[in-house]
This record gives sequence, structure tokens and C-alpha cells, in this order.
Amino acid sequence: MPQPELITPDWPAPACVRALVTTRGGGVSEGRYASLNLALHTGDAAERVIENRRRLGALTHASPVCWLDQVHGTAVVDAGASFATPPRADAAFCRRPGSACAILTADCLPVLLCNGAGTIVAAAHCGWRGLAQGVLTALLTRMAAPADELMAWLGPAIGPARYEIGDDVRGELLARIAAPVVAAALRPGYTRGKWWADLYRLARAELSGLGVERVYGGSYSTFDDARFYSYRRDGVTGRMVALIWLSDDP
Repeated sequence: MPQPELITPDWPAPACVRALVTTRGGGVSEGRYASLNLALHTGDAAERVIENRRRLGALTHASPVCWLDQVHGTAVVDAGASFATPPRADAAFCRRPGSACAILTADCLPVLLCNGAGTIVAAAHCGWRGLAQGVLTALLTRMAAPADELMAWLGPAIGPARYEIGDDVRGELLARIAAPVVAAALRPGYTRGKWWADLYRLARAELSGLGVERVYGGSYSTFDDARFYSYRRDGVTGRMVALIWLSDDP
């Protein structure tokens, strides 16, 4: 039986902080969802997604996993709490060992965070809407940890040469994010009124503005790398997950 193929963040997190991002490989989903689709809302057979989640859980031993109903907003939840159904939120934090924060993506940017002491972890779902509305600001506010003690890792997202937006989205970014930041993160597209957007640059700028200077990762393009699901590339597709949790296993 193939095992899930995982990516481990390259960052100097404490040993008790465990984090990973899945790829498409190592699951049972078929067709456009092949093979490790971890999202129940994509149209894939629920029993296959559940089996994929079971396989991932057997490797990580993180439990419970706080799956979110992501809506490109700024709501934040404590992943250590109990939920009867996935809470509607786009970010989570946790101080309780074992409980995992989970972010599903297929082009949007997953941002993972922890502090140097290894006492709190967090994750955020960062598309352009979430970044513009301040999802990272909302998350750091709920974490209540000094920003200079935090580090972040930027997981797989659509690359800046593939993420085309229009003047309408550029206008919304300019309305909510400092103009120099937006200018640095956008470059003109091939046609008038279109722009190439760099989610990684936008996230780095927001984190820096919040006082988080230790930022790692940000070198992937889900659109160009066949290991990943990409909504922009494929339309109907599955989702990867970025997980982070505290381990009490020495």
C-alpha cells in the first residue's frame, strides 16, 4: 500500500513542533482527485477522503485534527477546543500537544507559525482575500505571543508567474494593503488590466509589518509542480493539507 508523500518544512523550529504538507501521492482517490485528496467538499467520494485522512493520521499520530470550513475570511479558532463540525474559520492556533491545526489548499498559501519556545503553533489559509482582510493580523492577535519570538514557514502556493488577477482585485488590495507593498507584489500581465500577483511577497510583507522577521519557505509553485493540486491549472481537483502540531513525544 503506497504511503502518503509528505514535505517537511525546512525551518529551525523546536523539536517538539511537528509540521508537514501533503502532496498528491499516496492516497486512494481517483481521476481528477488522484490520489491523496484530503477535502470533503470537492466532489470526491467521501469514503475515499476518509481513507486518505486515516492514512495520514497513521503516519502523523496527530489527534484530533482541527479541520476548518474555510471561506477566505479572518475568523480564528483554538484547535485545542472540541467542535462537533468543522468551524467556519481560516486560521487556527493551539497550545495543547497532539491537536493539529490544518489548512487545505490547492493554490492558496498555507502559512505555518510557531514560537521559539515550542509552546504554541498556528496555521492560516492565505489567498488574496484573506491577506487583504488581515487574516494573519487576526491570527497573531489571538495567539497573543510576542511577534519577535515567532517564526513562519510559507508552504506550497501558486507561483507569481502563474497567478493572474484583474484590476478589480488589484483595487481591493490597494484599498487594504499599503501601496508600496502591493506595487512590489504585482507586475503587469500580458493584457491590459491584468496583473501577476505574488502571494509569497504579500505574506512576507504582512508578517514583517506584524514583527515576524524569521520567515522561511516560499519557493514552490503548485501550478507548475505536478506533485500538487492546483485549482487554477485543473479546475476540478483535490486539496493538500498543511498540518502543524505540538508533540509530547520526546
